[in-house]
Amino acid sequence: MALRLASTRLMTSVARCAPLSSKVPSILLSNSRLASRNVAVQPIMVQKCFNATLSTNSKVVAPPMVYIAGEEMTHYCMNLIIEKWVTPYFDVSGWDHFDLSCKSRDESDDKVLFDAVDAGKKVGAIFKEPTITPSAIQVQEMKLSKAFGSPNGAMRRGWNGITISRDTIHIEGIELGYKNRVLFERHAVGGEYGAGYSTVGRGTLITNFIPSDGQDPIIVDKRVLTDEFGVAVVYNNPYDNVTDLAHYFFKRCLEAEVTPYIVTKKTVFKWQEGFWQSMKKVFDSDYKTQFEEAGLLKRSGGDLQHLISDAATMQLIRWTEGGFGMAAHNYDGDMLTDQIAQVHRSPGFITSNLIGKDDEGRIIKEYEASHGTVTDLWLDHLDGKETSMNPLGMVEALIGAMNHAALLELEADASKQDKFDEIMNYTETLRRAMHNTFRYGQGTRDMAGPTGFT
Repeated sequence: MALRLASTRLMTSVARCAPLSSKVPSILLSNSRLASRNVAVQPIMVQKCFNATLSTNSKVVAPPMVYIAGEEMTHYCMNLIIEKWVTPYFDVSGWDHFDLSCKSRDESDDKVLFDAVDAGKKVGAIFKEPTITPSAIQVQEMKLSKAFGSPNGAMRRGWNGITISRDTIHIEGIELGYKNRVLFERHAVGGEYGAGYSTVGRGTLITNFIPSDGQDPIIVDKRVLTDEFGVAVVYNNPYDNVTDLAHYFFKRCLEAEVTPYIVTKKTVFKWQEGFWQSMKKVFDSDYKTQFEEAGLLKRSGGDLQHLISDAATMQLIRWTEGGFGMAAHNYDGDMLTDQIAQVHRSPGFITSNLIGKDDEGRIIKEYEASHGTVTDLWLDHLDGKETSMNPLGMVEALIGAMNHAALLELEADASKQDKFDEIMNYTETLRRAMHNTFRYGQGTRDMAGPTGFT
């Protein structure tokens, strides 16, 4: 794998501030291997020294963090990353590890999932490898006792999920899809993902709401069903935390200097009006003046603009300059960010960070790659075939989790400033070293073509 081949070069630079290989010029010129994959490479000045301070002589004690393991190719990949790039420089004995492979969930009757959720709520910083939500066929193949649901739903509920941040990842000097950053906030709760359903036939379907304050029940919907075979589906969109989502979204857009947009289908789905109204209220009262002063509303007509989801789909293809942010409901956010991933080359170049709150209001952040376990490469690996797995999305997630863990530790104890600085320096150097490797055409085959590392 590329990880084994590249790890020495990457981490020598990280640990010792060593000069880059003499084969790599200080000014990067056009790279034929990247060009052969239609990836534009721009000349860029690069540093020959990374000014990192960590070494293998004295390990830094990593702040508490929850590490959730998955399976298949991404699990194999992360084992290499931790072994080669992390544990030589960090004592990770303070990390809480949980195995969310299907086998482990089955053996514990899913207790391991709920233990992981509880630990994440206490610690506040979580890294998660991609996991499998088994299909009916996989239940038989893995000899599981039942079809376990996606662990993400339990995590979003347990961590009072507010939003899932999915942003484009950029490598300076390489054009992937969007030229500038694209931010996306996907409402973390509600919608189709939390739906209840039942197979039904002919009859009358009534949906009742019974208020908790003792007031009279309300009939939300009543309809006559005439088909012999159908499905009744019920879900809700909880809006109490949309205000938190709005603040988080607008602050990030200001920090990244991008133009915000709100996406719904409220012209048809009238119940989505509340999402737009809540976002607009926060924007007008707390952020509009700041966006105006920063000149970030010129492309949106001088105000926060609402986009119908159909229009957003088209604009995501047209606005390849980037420089914008979007916020949407759970399902729309899932679909639209899949489209962003395709425009921006692949899901490997998109982040996926769950933002929640504990009972005291402290922010909980869970980081993972936006892609799955990469089953096809795993099967090739098991067959002894060459594989080339791009680890960028997973490393970005690990960096995010380590940085957040360090921040939480610093907020709890100001004397940890030196350690915080060391960790920030390490993670930024790791990111730069990875990006440089791709710029030099020494990355995986998705970026470097047939001559890429395997």
